[in-house]
Amino acid sequence: MLALTSIWTTILLAAAVALGPMAIDMYLPALPQIGADFNAGTDQVQFTLSIYLIGFALAQLVCGPLADRFGRKPVMIGGMLLFALASIGCALASNIESLQLFRFLQALGGSAGPVLGRAVVRDVYTPREAAKILALLAGMMALAPAVAPTLGGFIVATMDWHWIFIVMAVYALVMVAVIAFGIPEPLRPENRQPFRFCHLMRNYRRISTDMTFIGYTLTSAAIYGGLFAFLSGSAFVLINVLGVAPEHFGLYTAITAGGYLLGNMASIRLAKRYLPDQILLYGLATTLTAGATMALLAYHNIYSPWAVVLPQALFMAGTGMVLPQTMAGALANHPTMAGSASALLGFVQMAAAAAAGALVGILHDGTPLVMATIIAICAGLGLIGYLFLVQRYPAPGFEAQSAGSN
Repeated sequence: MLALTSIWTTILLAAAVALGPMAIDMYLPALPQIGADFNAGTDQVQFTLSIYLIGFALAQLVCGPLADRFGRKPVMIGGMLLFALASIGCALASNIESLQLFRFLQALGGSAGPVLGRAVVRDVYTPREAAKILALLAGMMALAPAVAPTLGGFIVATMDWHWIFIVMAVYALVMVAVIAFGIPEPLRPENRQPFRFCHLMRNYRRISTDMTFIGYTLTSAAIYGGLFAFLSGSAFVLINVLGVAPEHFGLYTAITAGGYLLGNMASIRLAKRYLPDQILLYGLATTLTAGATMALLAYHNIYSPWAVVLPQALFMAGTGMVLPQTMAGALANHPTMAGSASALLGFVQMAAAAAAGALVGILHDGTPLVMATIIAICAGLGLIGYLFLVQRYPAPGFEAQSAGSN
């Protein structure tokens, strides 16, 4: 097996963590076709995304504590096996209701990757080091939203949307083998936590009353909301409203993923000169600028794929700077219960994402304006979270005001 600090371990971990997000990105080009095949409205089809996010959020609350008790590997392997079975169920779905059910089950399994990926990084590295590794991990994961929609669009154009879920099932089974035989168990025996309800509630109460955790988590959740507002509405806006062909949809989303990758690379480079909270502020300013630009263009009836994609690419660049810092900051005070802290962080993120995505589906008016406005609002909420919480309760060693002494 590989050493936990090996770059190859980080690459394999990124591939495992990408499974859950891939289940969102790959089937986006198929949303209009799914609606047509099942004679379902935009809100019903969009709910297959929202219910995935709801399941993803809820499952993490159990997945994290289970991993704190039994270790990261067995929980991750079990989750991916469930993901594979549910993906096959999605492929065989005969109506929109059964697809929604299997998407929920798919999310229960898919949640294991991201929540335990963050926990593994916290198991192995210090908080400051974790911010850099999470940025590297996120940079590698940016390949998923770059490649997945393009692959999904190709499958929709050449075969059928059902095959998207078959590909997901195969990917999950490959990752089961990779985790089982390639990555050692990172959780030390002395850090294992009892899996008892009272102990679980005590841990969650301790984490959820930590103001540092609250600040970084709410800031992260707001930006997640903006990200998923785009994911939820982009297929309908770009394909149905702006006339982008399904097979070309992935090319546009690849541009936004490229922005995310650039943001992560900038985060890694800036970490050599700046503290995490300084990088976080730069990223939040970038997301707000991008969201406001997209909303203003839509408000002035400037309707073009580029009026959506280019501001979103800038938003994603800011997101690539924000998320590693907020994830590391939220976990900084909880090294012995990183699984539970990561689970609660993921729950709040996905709850915000589900809410933003549902709003886009419910309020969609046949223009990019609703989606763009929600993205801008989420970016503004992220900056408010930073100014009123993160600045007052920074993680140890993260605070921007210490820059002059370093």
